[in-house]
Amino acid sequence: MKSTNSSPTPRLRPWQMVTGLGLVSLFADMVADGGKSLYGPLLGSLGASALVVGLVTGAAEAVSLLLRLVAGPLADKKGNHWTWTIAGYGLTALCIPLLAVTPALGTAGVIVASTLIIVERVGKAFRSPSKSALLAQASSGIGHGRGFGVHKSLDMIGAVSGPLLVAAVLAWRGEVSLAYAVLIIPGIITMAILFYLRKQVPDLSVYNPEVPLEDAPKATRKSGYLDLALGRDLPRSFFVYALAAGLISGGLVSWGIVSYHLERSGMVPLPLIPTVFAVAMGFGAIAALGNGWIYDKVGTRVLLVVPVLTALVPALSLSASLWLALLGIALWGMATGIQDATIKAVVAKLVPQSRLAGAYGVFAAIQGLAALIGGLVVGALYDVSLPWLIVVVALGQAIAFVLLLVTESRASKNAPR
Repeated sequence: MKSTNSSPTPRLRPWQMVTGLGLVSLFADMVADGGKSLYGPLLGSLGASALVVGLVTGAAEAVSLLLRLVAGPLADKKGNHWTWTIAGYGLTALCIPLLAVTPALGTAGVIVASTLIIVERVGKAFRSPSKSALLAQASSGIGHGRGFGVHKSLDMIGAVSGPLLVAAVLAWRGEVSLAYAVLIIPGIITMAILFYLRKQVPDLSVYNPEVPLEDAPKATRKSGYLDLALGRDLPRSFFVYALAAGLISGGLVSWGIVSYHLERSGMVPLPLIPTVFAVAMGFGAIAALGNGWIYDKVGTRVLLVVPVLTALVPALSLSASLWLALLGIALWGMATGIQDATIKAVVAKLVPQSRLAGAYGVFAAIQGLAALIGGLVVGALYDVSLPWLIVVVALGQAIAFVLLLVTESRASKNAPR
Protein backbone atom coordinates (compact mmCIF):
# COMPACT_ATOMS: atom_id res chain seq x y z
CA MET A 1 0.00 0.00 0.00
CA LYS A 2 1.55 3.28 -1.09
CA SER A 3 0.54 6.73 -0.11
CA THR A 4 0.76 9.86 -2.20
CA ASN A 5 1.47 13.44 -1.31
CA SER A 6 -2.17 14.37 -1.96
CA SER A 7 -4.04 11.64 -0.12
CA PRO A 8 -7.73 11.30 -1.06
CA THR A 9 -10.38 11.72 1.59
CA PRO A 10 -11.43 8.25 2.82
CA ARG A 11 -15.06 7.25 2.46
CA LEU A 12 -15.11 6.04 6.05
CA ARG A 13 -14.00 8.07 9.05
CA PRO A 14 -11.31 6.52 11.29
CA TRP A 15 -13.79 5.47 13.98
CA GLN A 16 -15.99 3.86 11.35
CA MET A 17 -13.05 1.83 10.04
CA VAL A 18 -11.92 0.84 13.55
CA THR A 19 -15.48 -0.21 14.43
CA GLY A 20 -15.80 -2.06 11.13
CA LEU A 21 -12.61 -4.02 11.77
CA GLY A 22 -13.89 -4.70 15.29
CA LEU A 23 -17.15 -6.10 13.91
CA VAL A 24 -15.13 -8.32 11.59
CA SER A 25 -13.31 -9.72 14.63
CA LEU A 26 -16.58 -10.04 16.55
CA PHE A 27 -18.24 -12.27 13.97
CA ALA A 28 -15.01 -14.13 13.15
CA ASP A 29 -14.51 -14.90 16.83
CA MET A 30 -18.05 -16.20 17.04
CA VAL A 31 -16.93 -18.76 14.47
CA ALA A 32 -13.47 -19.43 15.91
CA ASP A 33 -14.33 -19.58 19.62
CA GLY A 34 -17.66 -21.22 19.02
CA GLY A 35 -15.84 -23.98 17.19
CA LYS A 36 -13.00 -24.14 19.70
CA SER A 37 -15.41 -24.70 22.57
CA LEU A 38 -16.31 -28.11 21.10
CA TYR A 39 -12.97 -29.29 19.71
CA GLY A 40 -12.41 -31.78 22.51
CA PRO A 41 -15.86 -33.39 22.42
CA LEU A 42 -15.87 -33.44 18.61
CA LEU A 43 -12.47 -35.12 18.26
CA GLY A 44 -13.32 -37.52 21.08
CA SER A 45 -16.56 -38.55 19.37
CA LEU A 46 -14.56 -39.24 16.21
CA GLY A 47 -12.29 -41.64 18.08
CA ALA A 48 -9.39 -39.42 19.06
CA SER A 49 -7.62 -40.05 22.35
CA ALA A 50 -6.73 -37.31 24.82
CA LEU A 51 -3.16 -37.42 23.48
CA VAL A 52 -4.38 -36.81 19.92
CA VAL A 53 -6.59 -33.95 21.07
CA GLY A 54 -3.63 -32.35 22.81
CA LEU A 55 -1.34 -32.82 19.82
CA VAL A 56 -3.85 -31.40 17.34
CA THR A 57 -4.75 -28.32 19.36
CA GLY A 58 -1.11 -27.75 20.32
CA ALA A 59 0.06 -28.07 16.72
CA ALA A 60 -2.68 -25.69 15.61
CA GLU A 61 -1.56 -22.97 18.01
CA ALA A 62 2.10 -23.50 17.12
CA VAL A 63 1.33 -23.11 13.41
CA SER A 64 -0.70 -19.98 14.17
CA LEU A 65 2.25 -18.34 15.88
CA LEU A 66 5.20 -19.48 13.77
CA LEU A 67 3.67 -18.72 10.38
CA ARG A 68 3.22 -15.11 11.41
CA LEU A 69 6.97 -14.75 10.96
CA VAL A 70 6.34 -15.55 7.29
CA ALA A 71 3.07 -13.73 6.70
CA GLY A 72 4.06 -10.44 8.36
CA PRO A 73 7.23 -9.66 6.36
CA LEU A 74 5.62 -10.81 3.09
CA ALA A 75 2.68 -8.47 3.65
CA ASP A 76 5.05 -5.59 4.43
CA LYS A 77 7.12 -6.21 1.29
CA LYS A 78 4.10 -6.42 -1.02
CA GLY A 79 1.92 -3.93 0.82
CA ASN A 80 -1.13 -6.17 0.29
CA HIS A 81 -2.42 -6.24 3.87
CA TRP A 82 -6.05 -6.44 2.79
CA THR A 83 -5.31 -9.60 0.75
CA TRP A 84 -3.67 -11.39 3.67
CA THR A 85 -6.44 -10.28 6.03
CA ILE A 86 -9.25 -11.46 3.77
CA ALA A 87 -7.53 -14.78 3.00
CA GLY A 88 -6.99 -15.46 6.69
CA TYR A 89 -10.54 -14.71 7.73
CA GLY A 90 -11.80 -16.70 4.75
CA LEU A 91 -10.06 -19.85 6.02
CA THR A 92 -11.71 -19.45 9.43
CA ALA A 93 -15.14 -18.80 7.92
CA LEU A 94 -14.79 -21.94 5.79
CA CYS A 95 -12.91 -24.51 7.88
CA ILE A 96 -14.88 -24.44 11.13
CA PRO A 97 -18.38 -24.81 9.64
CA LEU A 98 -16.99 -27.69 7.51
CA LEU A 99 -16.37 -29.58 10.75
CA ALA A 100 -20.12 -30.27 10.64
CA VAL A 101 -19.55 -32.98 8.01
CA THR A 102 -16.78 -34.87 9.84
CA PRO A 103 -19.08 -37.12 11.94
CA ALA A 104 -20.44 -38.54 8.67
CA LEU A 105 -16.99 -39.48 7.33
CA GLY A 106 -16.43 -42.57 9.46
CA THR A 107 -12.82 -43.40 10.28
CA ALA A 108 -11.58 -40.55 8.09
CA GLY A 109 -13.49 -38.06 10.22
CA VAL A 110 -10.75 -37.54 12.81
CA ILE A 111 -8.12 -36.90 10.11
CA VAL A 112 -10.31 -34.41 8.26
CA ALA A 113 -11.32 -32.66 11.49
CA SER A 114 -7.69 -32.41 12.64
CA THR A 115 -6.67 -30.97 9.27
CA LEU A 116 -9.48 -28.39 9.32
CA ILE A 117 -8.59 -27.31 12.85
CA ILE A 118 -4.94 -26.79 11.90
CA VAL A 119 -5.72 -25.04 8.61
CA GLU A 120 -8.05 -22.65 10.44
CA ARG A 121 -5.10 -21.59 12.59
CA VAL A 122 -3.07 -21.08 9.41
CA GLY A 123 -5.74 -18.53 8.56
CA LYS A 124 -5.16 -16.87 11.92
CA ALA A 125 -1.44 -16.64 11.15
CA PHE A 126 -2.13 -15.16 7.71
CA ARG A 127 -4.47 -12.42 8.90
CA SER A 128 -3.18 -11.42 12.32
CA PRO A 129 -0.09 -9.30 11.43
CA SER A 130 -1.83 -7.56 8.53
CA LYS A 131 -5.05 -6.99 10.47
CA SER A 132 -3.05 -5.41 13.30
CA ALA A 133 -1.22 -3.22 10.78
CA LEU A 134 -4.51 -2.08 9.24
CA LEU A 135 -5.93 -1.34 12.67
CA ALA A 136 -2.82 0.63 13.64
CA GLN A 137 -3.20 2.75 10.49
CA ALA A 138 -6.92 3.34 11.03
CA SER A 139 -6.44 4.35 14.66
CA SER A 140 -3.37 6.55 14.11
CA GLY A 141 -5.42 9.72 14.21
CA ILE A 142 -7.73 8.81 17.09
CA GLY A 143 -5.30 7.11 19.46
CA HIS A 144 -3.87 3.61 19.20
CA GLY A 145 -4.96 2.75 22.74
CA ARG A 146 -8.59 3.62 22.10
CA GLY A 147 -8.56 2.03 18.67
CA PHE A 148 -7.11 -1.27 19.82
CA GLY A 149 -9.26 -1.18 22.97
CA VAL A 150 -12.54 -0.78 21.07
CA HIS A 151 -11.46 -3.45 18.59
CA LYS A 152 -10.58 -5.91 21.35
CA SER A 153 -13.84 -5.25 23.20
CA LEU A 154 -15.82 -6.15 20.09
CA ASP A 155 -13.53 -9.13 19.54
CA MET A 156 -14.23 -10.46 23.02
CA ILE A 157 -17.98 -9.98 22.60
CA GLY A 158 -17.64 -12.46 19.76
CA ALA A 159 -15.56 -14.75 21.97
CA VAL A 160 -18.49 -14.80 24.41
CA SER A 161 -21.30 -14.97 21.84
CA GLY A 162 -19.87 -17.85 19.78
CA PRO A 163 -19.73 -20.44 22.58
CA LEU A 164 -23.14 -19.28 23.84
CA LEU A 165 -24.60 -19.74 20.34
CA VAL A 166 -23.14 -23.23 20.13
CA ALA A 167 -24.46 -24.05 23.61
CA ALA A 168 -27.92 -22.82 22.63
CA VAL A 169 -27.99 -25.03 19.53
CA LEU A 170 -26.86 -28.02 21.57
CA ALA A 171 -29.54 -27.34 24.18
CA TRP A 172 -32.14 -27.05 21.39
CA ARG A 173 -31.25 -30.04 19.22
CA GLY A 174 -28.33 -31.80 20.88
CA GLU A 175 -26.48 -32.16 17.56
CA VAL A 176 -22.80 -31.23 17.31
CA SER A 177 -22.97 -31.16 13.50
CA LEU A 178 -25.81 -28.63 13.54
CA ALA A 179 -23.94 -26.48 16.07
CA TYR A 180 -20.97 -26.28 13.71
CA ALA A 181 -23.14 -25.74 10.63
CA VAL A 182 -24.84 -22.72 12.22
CA LEU A 183 -21.45 -21.01 12.46
CA ILE A 184 -21.51 -20.46 8.69
CA ILE A 185 -23.85 -17.51 9.33
CA PRO A 186 -21.39 -15.33 11.30
CA GLY A 187 -18.72 -16.52 8.86
CA ILE A 188 -20.62 -15.06 5.89
CA ILE A 189 -21.21 -11.82 7.80
CA THR A 190 -17.47 -11.60 8.51
CA MET A 191 -16.54 -11.78 4.85
CA ALA A 192 -19.29 -9.37 3.77
CA ILE A 193 -18.05 -6.68 6.17
CA LEU A 194 -14.44 -7.23 5.08
CA PHE A 195 -15.17 -6.78 1.38
CA TYR A 196 -17.25 -3.69 2.14
CA LEU A 197 -14.44 -2.10 4.18
CA ARG A 198 -11.83 -2.80 1.51
CA LYS A 199 -14.07 -1.33 -1.19
CA GLN A 200 -14.63 1.83 0.83
CA VAL A 201 -10.97 2.39 1.81
CA PRO A 202 -8.52 0.30 -0.26
CA ASP A 203 -5.49 2.17 1.16
CA LEU A 204 -5.59 2.88 4.89
CA SER A 205 -2.49 5.07 4.73
CA VAL A 206 -4.91 7.91 3.93
CA TYR A 207 -5.70 7.99 7.66
CA ASN A 208 -2.11 8.96 8.42
CA PRO A 209 -0.64 10.64 5.32
CA GLU A 210 2.11 12.40 7.28
CA VAL A 211 3.65 8.98 8.05
CA PRO A 212 3.85 7.29 4.62
CA LEU A 213 4.28 3.56 4.37
CA GLU A 214 7.59 3.94 2.56
CA ASP A 215 9.10 5.67 5.59
CA ALA A 216 11.22 2.68 6.58
CA PRO A 217 14.99 3.12 6.58
CA LYS A 218 16.66 2.03 3.36
CA ALA A 219 18.33 -0.83 5.21
CA THR A 220 14.88 -2.32 5.80
CA ARG A 221 14.07 -2.42 2.10
CA LYS A 222 17.47 -3.92 1.26
CA SER A 223 17.42 -6.48 4.03
CA GLY A 224 17.04 -10.13 3.15
CA TYR A 225 13.84 -11.99 3.94
CA LEU A 226 15.41 -13.76 6.93
CA ASP A 227 16.45 -10.39 8.36
CA LEU A 228 12.89 -9.14 8.03
CA ALA A 229 11.35 -12.31 9.45
CA LEU A 230 13.60 -12.17 12.52
CA GLY A 231 13.15 -8.44 12.90
CA ARG A 232 16.87 -7.65 12.71
CA ASP A 233 16.09 -4.14 11.49
CA LEU A 234 13.70 -3.39 14.35
CA PRO A 235 14.79 -1.13 17.23
CA ARG A 236 16.18 -2.59 20.44
CA SER A 237 13.34 -0.99 22.42
CA PHE A 238 10.90 -3.20 20.50
CA PHE A 239 12.61 -6.37 21.71
CA VAL A 240 12.81 -5.12 25.30
CA TYR A 241 9.09 -4.53 25.16
CA ALA A 242 8.42 -7.86 23.41
CA LEU A 243 10.33 -9.66 26.18
CA ALA A 244 8.14 -7.95 28.80
CA ALA A 245 5.02 -8.98 26.88
CA GLY A 246 6.39 -12.51 26.56
CA LEU A 247 6.91 -12.80 30.32
CA ILE A 248 3.33 -11.64 30.85
CA SER A 249 2.02 -14.16 28.30
CA GLY A 250 4.06 -16.96 29.83
CA GLY A 251 2.93 -16.13 33.36
CA LEU A 252 -0.77 -15.77 32.59
CA VAL A 253 -2.21 -19.13 33.62
CA SER A 254 -4.16 -20.61 30.71
CA TRP A 255 -7.90 -21.16 30.80
CA GLY A 256 -7.21 -24.85 30.33
CA ILE A 257 -5.45 -25.01 33.71
CA VAL A 258 -8.06 -22.81 35.40
CA SER A 259 -11.00 -24.83 34.07
CA TYR A 260 -9.19 -28.06 34.94
CA HIS A 261 -8.83 -26.79 38.51
CA LEU A 262 -12.49 -25.80 38.72
CA GLU A 263 -13.66 -29.25 37.63
CA ARG A 264 -11.05 -31.20 39.61
CA SER A 265 -11.82 -29.32 42.83
CA GLY A 266 -15.55 -29.72 42.33
CA MET A 267 -16.17 -26.00 42.93
CA VAL A 268 -18.02 -25.47 39.63
CA PRO A 269 -20.15 -28.10 37.83
CA LEU A 270 -18.89 -28.92 34.35
CA PRO A 271 -21.93 -27.48 32.48
CA LEU A 272 -21.39 -24.10 34.18
CA ILE A 273 -17.69 -23.77 33.35
CA PRO A 274 -18.38 -22.29 29.85
CA THR A 275 -20.61 -19.70 31.51
CA VAL A 276 -17.78 -18.74 33.88
CA PHE A 277 -15.54 -18.40 30.83
CA ALA A 278 -18.08 -16.14 29.12
CA VAL A 279 -18.27 -13.88 32.18
CA ALA A 280 -14.46 -13.67 32.29
CA MET A 281 -14.45 -12.60 28.64
CA GLY A 282 -16.95 -9.89 29.56
CA PHE A 283 -14.52 -8.53 32.15
CA GLY A 284 -11.82 -8.69 29.48
CA ALA A 285 -13.88 -6.63 27.04
CA ILE A 286 -14.47 -3.91 29.64
CA ALA A 287 -10.81 -3.87 30.70
CA ALA A 288 -9.57 -3.70 27.11
CA LEU A 289 -11.77 -0.70 26.36
CA GLY A 290 -11.03 1.17 29.60
CA ASN A 291 -7.29 0.52 29.56
CA GLY A 292 -7.07 1.61 25.93
CA TRP A 293 -8.67 4.98 26.65
CA ILE A 294 -6.42 5.53 29.67
CA TYR A 295 -3.35 4.58 27.61
CA ASP A 296 -4.02 7.42 25.18
CA LYS A 297 -4.15 9.81 28.16
CA VAL A 298 -1.19 8.70 30.29
CA GLY A 299 0.92 6.52 28.00
CA THR A 300 2.73 3.22 28.48
CA ARG A 301 2.77 3.33 32.27
CA VAL A 302 -0.88 2.25 32.34
CA LEU A 303 0.36 -1.21 31.32
CA LEU A 304 2.15 -1.61 34.65
CA VAL A 305 -1.14 -2.96 35.99
CA VAL A 306 -0.90 -6.03 33.72
CA PRO A 307 2.00 -7.88 35.45
CA VAL A 308 0.31 -7.12 38.78
CA LEU A 309 -2.95 -8.71 37.58
CA THR A 310 -1.04 -11.65 36.07
CA ALA A 311 0.83 -12.29 39.33
CA LEU A 312 -2.43 -12.36 41.30
CA VAL A 313 -4.23 -14.79 38.98
CA PRO A 314 -2.69 -18.12 40.12
CA ALA A 315 -2.89 -17.24 43.82
CA LEU A 316 -6.62 -16.52 43.50
CA SER A 317 -7.99 -18.60 40.61
CA LEU A 318 -6.27 -21.81 41.76
CA SER A 319 -7.28 -21.44 45.40
CA ALA A 320 -9.66 -23.74 47.30
CA SER A 321 -12.19 -20.94 47.84
CA LEU A 322 -14.89 -20.52 45.21
CA TRP A 323 -15.17 -16.77 45.72
CA LEU A 324 -11.41 -16.24 45.57
CA ALA A 325 -11.28 -18.41 42.46
CA LEU A 326 -14.02 -16.37 40.80
CA LEU A 327 -12.20 -13.15 41.67
CA GLY A 328 -9.02 -14.58 40.17
CA ILE A 329 -10.92 -15.57 37.02
CA ALA A 330 -12.26 -12.02 36.69
CA LEU A 331 -8.68 -10.72 36.95
CA TRP A 332 -7.61 -13.34 34.41
CA GLY A 333 -10.22 -12.03 31.97
CA MET A 334 -9.07 -8.44 32.53
CA ALA A 335 -5.40 -9.34 31.98
CA THR A 336 -6.31 -11.28 28.84
CA GLY A 337 -8.28 -8.37 27.41
CA ILE A 338 -5.54 -5.81 28.05
CA GLN A 339 -2.85 -8.18 26.79
CA ASP A 340 -4.53 -8.54 23.41
CA ALA A 341 -5.43 -4.87 23.06
CA THR A 342 -3.33 -2.12 24.65
CA ILE A 343 -0.16 -4.19 24.72
CA LYS A 344 -0.34 -4.52 20.93
CA ALA A 345 -1.05 -0.82 20.55
CA VAL A 346 2.39 0.09 21.95
CA VAL A 347 4.13 -1.74 19.07
CA ALA A 348 2.80 0.91 16.67
CA LYS A 349 4.85 3.52 18.59
CA LEU A 350 8.08 1.54 18.58
CA VAL A 351 8.53 0.56 14.92
CA PRO A 352 8.23 2.27 11.50
CA GLN A 353 4.75 2.03 10.02
CA SER A 354 6.07 0.19 6.97
CA ARG A 355 7.26 -2.64 9.26
CA LEU A 356 4.10 -3.00 11.34
CA ALA A 357 2.92 -6.36 9.96
CA GLY A 358 6.39 -7.89 10.24
CA ALA A 359 6.83 -6.48 13.74
CA TYR A 360 3.50 -7.89 14.85
CA GLY A 361 4.56 -11.26 13.47
CA VAL A 362 7.80 -11.21 15.48
CA PHE A 363 5.92 -9.93 18.52
CA ALA A 364 3.38 -12.77 18.31
CA ALA A 365 6.12 -15.36 17.88
CA ILE A 366 7.91 -14.14 21.01
CA GLN A 367 4.64 -14.13 22.96
CA GLY A 368 3.74 -17.57 21.64
CA LEU A 369 7.07 -19.14 22.52
CA ALA A 370 6.88 -17.63 26.00
CA ALA A 371 3.30 -18.85 26.40
CA LEU A 372 4.31 -22.36 25.36
CA ILE A 373 7.18 -22.45 27.86
CA GLY A 374 5.06 -20.83 30.54
CA GLY A 375 2.24 -23.29 29.96
CA LEU A 376 4.60 -26.25 30.39
CA VAL A 377 6.09 -24.77 33.58
CA VAL A 378 2.71 -23.88 35.08
CA GLY A 379 1.25 -27.27 34.17
CA ALA A 380 4.18 -29.10 35.75
CA LEU A 381 4.19 -27.00 38.92
CA TYR A 382 0.42 -27.34 39.37
CA ASP A 383 0.85 -31.05 40.08
CA VAL A 384 3.98 -30.53 42.20
CA SER A 385 3.61 -27.38 44.28
CA LEU A 386 1.04 -24.62 44.01
CA PRO A 387 3.10 -22.27 46.24
CA TRP A 388 6.09 -22.64 43.92
CA LEU A 389 3.84 -21.98 40.93
CA ILE A 390 2.72 -18.71 42.54
CA VAL A 391 6.31 -17.71 43.35
CA VAL A 392 7.65 -18.46 39.86
CA VAL A 393 4.87 -16.49 38.18
CA ALA A 394 5.38 -13.56 40.58
CA LEU A 395 9.13 -13.44 39.84
CA GLY A 396 8.50 -13.42 36.10
CA GLN A 397 6.01 -10.58 36.46
CA ALA A 398 8.45 -8.57 38.58
CA ILE A 399 10.95 -8.73 35.70
CA ALA A 400 8.19 -7.79 33.23
CA PHE A 401 7.31 -4.80 35.43
CA VAL A 402 10.90 -3.52 35.25
CA LEU A 403 11.07 -4.02 31.47
CA LEU A 404 7.83 -2.07 31.06
CA LEU A 405 9.38 0.79 33.02
CA VAL A 406 12.31 0.74 30.58
CA THR A 407 9.88 0.74 27.64
CA GLU A 408 8.00 3.70 29.08
CA SER A 409 11.17 5.79 29.17
CA ARG A 410 12.02 4.95 25.54
CA ALA A 411 8.62 4.79 23.81
CA SER A 412 8.50 8.46 22.85
CA LYS A 413 12.08 8.43 21.53
CA ASN A 414 11.40 5.39 19.35
CA ALA A 415 8.06 6.44 17.92
CA PRO A 416 7.80 5.98 14.14
CA ARG A 417 9.28 8.90 12.25
